[in-house]
Amino acid sequence: MKKSFLLIAAATLILGSCAPDRSQILKVYNWSDYIDESVIPEFEEWYREQTGETVKVIYQTFDVNETMLSKIEKGHEDYDVVCPSDYIIERMLASDLLLPIDRDFGQTPNYIDDNLSPYIRSCFDKMIGGTKNANDYAVGYMWGTTGLLYNAKYVTDEEAASWDVIRNPKFADKIFIKDSARDVFSQIIIFLHQDDLKSGKVTLDELMLDSSDRALEEVENFMKQVKPLVAGWEADFGKDQMTQERGWISLNWSGDGVWAIDEAAEVGVELRYSLPKEGFTVWFDGWVIPKYAQNVKAAKYWINFMSRPDIVIRNVEETGYVSASGAPEVMEAFTDEEYDPIDLSYFFGPEATSVCADPVLYPDRSDIERSTMEHDWGERTPDLVAMWSRVKGESANAMTGIVIGVVLAAALAFALYKRFSNKRKSHKKRR
Repeated sequence: MKKSFLLIAAATLILGSCAPDRSQILKVYNWSDYIDESVIPEFEEWYREQTGETVKVIYQTFDVNETMLSKIEKGHEDYDVVCPSDYIIERMLASDLLLPIDRDFGQTPNYIDDNLSPYIRSCFDKMIGGTKNANDYAVGYMWGTTGLLYNAKYVTDEEAASWDVIRNPKFADKIFIKDSARDVFSQIIIFLHQDDLKSGKVTLDELMLDSSDRALEEVENFMKQVKPLVAGWEADFGKDQMTQERGWISLNWSGDGVWAIDEAAEVGVELRYSLPKEGFTVWFDGWVIPKYAQNVKAAKYWINFMSRPDIVIRNVEETGYVSASGAPEVMEAFTDEEYDPIDLSYFFGPEATSVCADPVLYPDRSDIERSTMEHDWGERTPDLVAMWSRVKGESANAMTGIVIGVVLAAALAFALYKRFSNKRKSHKKRR
C-alpha cells in the first residue's frame, strides 16, 4: 500500500514538472477577425523588453458573447484577458467575475489612461456594475453605432432618417433585420417614445433601463407589423445582400456599414448609412481580466500594449472598426480630406471641433447627442428572447428561404473573393 502511494506521488511530481509555467503563458480570448495578428509576436518581444520576463501568447477566438461567458462562469476557464461586449461586461461585474486592472507599469508608459477617449470613459461610467465602476475593470477596445444601411437609388435620405422606414410597404422583401433582440428592441423603443423624448417625459438613458412587460409588448406589436416586409433575419449576410442590391434597407452596425459601402462602390452601387433622427444606440467591446486568470501581470501589459497608438492604428486598419483610443496620432491617422469637417471634440478633445473624418465611423457631435447605450437585461433576458421568438415565428418566410439558398450557393466564390480582399472585415458579433 505504501509502495503504491509512493509510486502515485512520484508520478504526480513528474507530471507536474512537465506542466507549463503559467507565468510564461498569456491566454487571450477575443472575437474572430478582431486584431492584426502580427502584433501578437510583437507583444511577446515588447513584454520581454519592458519586464525582463518571457511570455508566450495563446490566442483563441469566439463568435458569441455567451459562449465566452459560459466558459468562464461555469467552466472556470483560466483565460487571462478577454474582450466582451458592453452588456456582458455589466453581467460579469454583477457576477463578480472580473478583477480590477492595475495601472502601475513601472517605467513603461500608461497608454491606457493617457489615450482613452473621454467619451468612452464617460460611457463606461454609465455601465451598471453595482458599486463597481466599469472603468476600473474594463478598458475600451472598439466601439460603433447601430443604424440603417440603405440603397440611395431606391431609398431617399428623408425616408432613411427614421426607424419607421422598416415598416414601409414600399420596401417589402427588401428589408434585412439583424437577428439581435437587444439591438432591435433598443432602436424601436426609442422610435415608439419619440414624443415622450421630445417633451422631456423620459430620457434616452431611462428608456434603455425599461425592460417592463409593457415595453416588450410595444416593440413586439411594432415588429409584427414589420415582419411581413422582412426578406431575412440575419446575423452576418445582410450587408452582402445590400452590396448585391437584393436588399435596399438593413438595420446594421456601423463597422459592417462601412465594409458594405466600400464593397458596393466597387460594383457601382451607392449605399449610405443613417443614424435615425429619433435616436440610436452605441455599442462597445472592452478588454477585461477574468476572475480565474492566472497571469494577471501579462494581462494588464497586454491591455496597455493594445492601447499604444501605433498598435491601435494597425488593429483599426485590419478590422475596419473604430478604436476607443482618443490619441492624437489616431485622429491624425484617420483624418481624410475626402470628407467634410465634423465636430469630434466629444471624442478627441476640445481641439477636434473640425475634423475631416468618415462620419459613419466617427459620428458628429450633433449625432452622438441623440445616442444612448444598451444594458444587460439580467433576469429579464429570457423575456426579451421569448418576445423576439414570437416576432420571428417558427418558420421563415419564402423570401428568407430564397435568400439563404442564394447565400449558400455563392458562399464559396464569395469566401475566395474576401480572402484576397483588403477591405474592411466582417465582425461576427455581438448580441
